Amino acid sequence: MGLVRRVGAYGVLWDGERVLVVRDGVGGEFPGVWRLPGRAVAHAEHPEHAVVRAVAEQAGLTVAVGRLRAVVADVTSYPEGVSLHTDRLFFELTQRDGGLGGGSPGGGLVDRIEWLTLAEAAGLSLTPFTAEMLGLPVTPLPPGTHRPDLSFPPPHPDRRLRFGAYGLVTDPAGRILLTQIADGYPGAGLWHLPGGGTDHGEQPTTGLLRELVEEGGQLGRVVELLGVDNLHNPAALGPEGRPLDWHGVRVIYRVLVDVPTDAVVTESAGGSTARAGWFTRAEAVDLPLSDIAALAIGQSGR
Repeated sequence: MGLVRRVGAYGVLWDGERVLVVRDGVGGEFPGVWRLPGRAVAHAEHPEHAVVRAVAEQAGLTVAVGRLRAVVADVTSYPEGVSLHTDRLFFELTQRDGGLGGGSPGGGLVDRIEWLTLAEAAGLSLTPFTAEMLGLPVTPLPPGTHRPDLSFPPPHPDRRLRFGAYGLVTDPAGRILLTQIADGYPGAGLWHLPGGGTDHGEQPTTGLLRELVEEGGQLGRVVELLGVDNLHNPAALGPEGRPLDWHGVRVIYRVLVDVPTDAVVTESAGGSTARAGWFTRAEAVDLPLSDIAALAIGQSGR
């Protein structure tokens, strides 16, 4: 079975007690099913830009992006042996213009737009991720709901998409756990946040806690979703031995290790992590940090 990965960005937009939802048309992923507005993230595109573009295209509204509310993953099987894993990011939105949207936009991707109360939305056929984000009962879609002829173009030989989950990991004393990138990998020698790419079918928090054990030998618990970082490197040189056009979407969580132990890199971490260590915030300031580590611990200058 061919394993395909994709990232989607969606928005939760309220007008008083009503939330904006759209219904997929014949050309959509879920024909006849209602969902939050959103779309697949294009190569190199920031997820925040993708959700703004999606709401403009699907509902004719201009919005501003607020906090990242949740990230979930799901897997759908399609004919010809394709297993599609989608990491879906959900942002809180605010409206910038005075329009209300609603009605029928025409075209095949979306055929209806509505502002609905939760009680009204509960009576519709909703995608499971939409019901979950709205706090409504989640009901699996019946077989055959997904668009059967969804096309999957062959992967670009020089492009890569990597979805990763990373943690600002601290212990009760306030120390920060960092990992050093090994030689032969982009950013070699820099101190980095624990975490990495998630596996096919794996939820982001599950992948992060797995990486925490592999890269630092720690058992932690996720306590907060901090945000998302977008990385595009059109000529990343890694173990493949040739430059590749990498697009990385990296969600960042706050993780607490209640009972810290000595930081140890296990064999299952692979070759990308040279070592790990606990540092006070003052010590971390003097380390050469990766961009995402600097951002997460407040040393990026933002």
